[in-house]
Amino acid sequence: MASWLVWAGALAATLVLAAWCTPRGWWRRPNLRALAVVAGGTLGVGLLFSTLLPAAPEPVAVAVAAGPAAGARYLVVDDLNLREDRGVGAARMRVLRAGTVVSATGATDGDWWRVRVEGGVEGWASSLWLRRTDERH
Repeated sequence: MASWLVWAGALAATLVLAAWCTPRGWWRRPNLRALAVVAGGTLGVGLLFSTLLPAAPEPVAVAVAAGPAAGARYLVVDDLNLREDRGVGAARMRVLRAGTVVSATGATDGDWWRVRVEGGVEGWASSLWLRRTDERH
C-alpha cells in the first residue's frame, strides 16, 4: 500500500476521533492546541497504521550479463569494422560484411568485444552490430 494512503487514513481517523472526543467549539476556533491535536493524532495513528501493514518486499537483485562467453557465436548485422584495438580511432584491419559469423574470445571493454573470424584473425568490434546466431530479428 502506498505510504500516502497510510497518512491520509491517519488524518481521517484523527479528524473522526477529534470530532467525537472533543467539544463542539473546538472546530469553530482553529488555534495552536487544535493544530497540535491534529498533527499529534495523525502522527500517532499513522505510525500505528504503518506498523500494522506488511513490510515492503525486498527488491530482487537482477543478474547483469558479464559479456560474451568465450567461443560464443555471433552474427554481424551490418557491415562492421574489425579493428586492431578498442575504439573508433584504432586502425581498421578489415570490414566484416553483414551475415558474417564471428566467435567471441571473451575479452570485452564496454561495448567493444574481441572477436575471431574465419582464418583465425582476431580483432576488436563494436558489440552493437552483433547478434546471437539464434536471435530472431
